[in-house]
Amino acid sequence: MTAVRASAQRLQQLTQRRHLNLRLGASALAVGLAAFSLRSISSHVLPSACFSRSGNLNGDIRTRYWGLQGSGRTFAPNSCLRSFSTSIPRHHFPLSSSPSMGLTPPQPVLKWEHSAEDITRLTKDGIEEYRKVMDKVGALNAKDCNFDSVFLTLTRADTHFDELSEPLAFYQNVSPTKELRDASNDAESLVRNFAVEASMRLDVFNAKTAAEKNIKASGQWDKHSPEEQRLIEKSILDGTRAGLALPEDKRTELTQLKKDLQQACLEFSKNFNEENGVISFTEEELKGVPKDVVSGYTKRKTDDGKEVHDVTYKTPDIFPVFKFAENPKTRQRAQEGHESRLEVNVPLLDKALGLRRKIASLLGYKTWADYVTEVKMIKTGKGIEEFLDDLEHKLLPVANKEKEILLAMKKKEHEAQGIPFDGQFYIWDYRYYDRKYIEESLALDDMLVKEYFPVSVVVPTILEIYQNLLGVQFEELKGASTWHPDVQAFAVWEKDAKDESDFVGYCYLDLFPREAKYSHAAVWPILSGHEKPDGSRSYPLTAMVANLAKPTPDKPALMRHDDVVTFFHEMGHVFHGLLSRTKFSRFHGTSVARDFVEAPSQMLENWCWEPKVLEKMSSHYETKKPLDAELIEKIIKSRYVNVGLFYLRQLFFAKFDLKVHTDQEKEDYTKLWNTLRQKVSLVNYEKECPGQGTFGHITGGYDAGYYGYTYSLVFAADMYATVFKADPLDPARGKRYRDKILLVGGSREESESLKDFLGREPNSEAFLKELFGASKSS
Repeated sequence: MTAVRASAQRLQQLTQRRHLNLRLGASALAVGLAAFSLRSISSHVLPSACFSRSGNLNGDIRTRYWGLQGSGRTFAPNSCLRSFSTSIPRHHFPLSSSPSMGLTPPQPVLKWEHSAEDITRLTKDGIEEYRKVMDKVGALNAKDCNFDSVFLTLTRADTHFDELSEPLAFYQNVSPTKELRDASNDAESLVRNFAVEASMRLDVFNAKTAAEKNIKASGQWDKHSPEEQRLIEKSILDGTRAGLALPEDKRTELTQLKKDLQQACLEFSKNFNEENGVISFTEEELKGVPKDVVSGYTKRKTDDGKEVHDVTYKTPDIFPVFKFAENPKTRQRAQEGHESRLEVNVPLLDKALGLRRKIASLLGYKTWADYVTEVKMIKTGKGIEEFLDDLEHKLLPVANKEKEILLAMKKKEHEAQGIPFDGQFYIWDYRYYDRKYIEESLALDDMLVKEYFPVSVVVPTILEIYQNLLGVQFEELKGASTWHPDVQAFAVWEKDAKDESDFVGYCYLDLFPREAKYSHAAVWPILSGHEKPDGSRSYPLTAMVANLAKPTPDKPALMRHDDVVTFFHEMGHVFHGLLSRTKFSRFHGTSVARDFVEAPSQMLENWCWEPKVLEKMSSHYETKKPLDAELIEKIIKSRYVNVGLFYLRQLFFAKFDLKVHTDQEKEDYTKLWNTLRQKVSLVNYEKECPGQGTFGHITGGYDAGYYGYTYSLVFAADMYATVFKADPLDPARGKRYRDKILLVGGSREESESLKDFLGREPNSEAFLKELFGASKSS
């Protein structure tokens, strides 16, 4: 999952000129193997700095990667690379494939040495500097407006501001110092408000329109490169969508609405980061939860002398309770507590949705969804509705059969244990019986599989696979400045680099939990690559933040297969940021349409279901033996077990997101959350919990956009089946992917990149063949 870039220019989706018709036609329902990941797409919530700012200076949305709501990943970028031992506090993994090359990067690594005062001062200075540039552009006479004086000046100013503000905004997610986190959060608020102000500068917009007119009138348009033309078009569109055609009183009203919206989203984000609740269970109540997991919980005595374990709501702690606790009351308490942990966000979401309705209306859009999708591949809110309804219709027969099987398992277990059976399948039953069905039908033990994936083996191996596939190499920068001692910094170079021209960029890995750190996983594109005024390059810097399970007294740090898939996915986002090479930072890396941005990483998840890859990156923590063929076959077969129920859960999140952004009036969103989930996901509930308060995507740049996780799987399946399925480790195919998809970033239409990569227009055939074919065979 990616986070939304914090810059002024990075706040609206890139326009898509053509709408790809990828509705799920019945003719595509063929049998076949899977080419995309279902269970392991991404994690749960979003990084705070990822939250989009609807008021931007000049333009688009940048993404840091987020994942699927409620998927239960240690959402990650969960991983990292230094040698690890339970006897030392730092979690470091040596990357055996990164010998020192004796080369010095042409761009110095960042210094993470800011004080709280620095963060505030630098942010204010940066805003003032940018404001002066806009004043200068806004004061130009119409005849003096041209590409250099307007578009180039503004995009360079925006890039400079990004390079200042992005690292400062990042501290709130990772710094161990509360003073720095608070200062970073406050700085984020300053930037958001300035972004709104900047987006409403009519004088600057007039300069843009005058420059465009002069360029075309002078016959200079065709002399500009396609990327420069795209910059002009996007810049003009930004102003139109910002409401600069409105009369002055309406612009004033709109400006305040945007600022109020940004503040509500920022508070929502801060609550997410600061959530630190726990729920307590006795040893008996935790029966069934693996002992190595329970041993990691904090054990204490209550006032009445009873021994309990405190379970946090962080993914590595709470999800084993969902999956393994035999007592349904334990699972119910855990589920309801987890869904209620951010009730404080409920009024903030109500406020944000109300503000969005008002903004959309002022801008002349029927709904917020119509406003948002105008610049996405799918184009309209109606298009989302049709896509989701079509897929739901196809999934329901499959999901109902799966539910009948799991419900029969529940009945049998309740009868054996003397527990009353009411014939209902509850939300807290889903993960538990899904796991049991896989274990019983495939004789596949999730905890046994986990023993073959020690972090110290998996992470370096995955990095090695990426390096070989994409033709790069990592070199650890020992002693480099970082925000915490556990963080590793890497310089990334072209394979067989000979001089500084082969430098690619920097990457940080921050992989293990700690107090007050962002609690799930995401990739932050802290610096974007671009061409500097003298023609040289400014290089990208990405940071992966994860929360891998820590070692226990008895075992080293181990990863579930889901965690492995998630890490592979996240590294896909890292390389999307590192290997893009555009002229303007606005189009760099993951600056693509939000309903395409996940597709590259979703495609790459397939490597984790390939037998030779599974064998390569597995090594039992005791015997050192890789997974055997029988266990690998079982893992692969588990991929599409209960696929219907899995996808209906994702459709619920997407449908909730769409409904709250198409409704014209406020409603009881807690009731909607629970009733819609029951209707779509086929799971019951007893207590109406305010789960919408945990739905970070909805205030974090995926508003009216959650459908994109499934929509982009259509592209992911097509890319994998067409190019990589025959030989996923082939460097030649990797180069094709690098050149056709990663290199261009958002500098051209996503549909053009797909056609270039596939050799034809994309279609949904592979997606449907694999999804429904595999579900039948499972």
